[in-house]
Amino acid sequence: MTCAELVELVTAFLEGTLDSDTERRFVEHLAICEGCEIYLDQMRRTIDEVGQLPPESLSDETRDRLLDTFRNFPRDR
Repeated sequence: MTCAELVELVTAFLEGTLDSDTERRFVEHLAICEGCEIYLDQMRRTIDEVGQLPPESLSDETRDRLLDTFRNFPRDR
């Protein structure tokens, strides 16, 4: 698995929806790629922190910017 493939699959991995072969390849890649391991940790922390915010505490503009950032992240790199 390449780093780009891992980035594309990170949400499915965190949601537990990868098939067993893809999950095995994902985990194997993490074992040899410190950068992707750091990326996964950053995603987990971001999800945890943002998940603690009450939705009404975000302005519409901030919410939209966050959604755009997550939707476009792999293409931005």
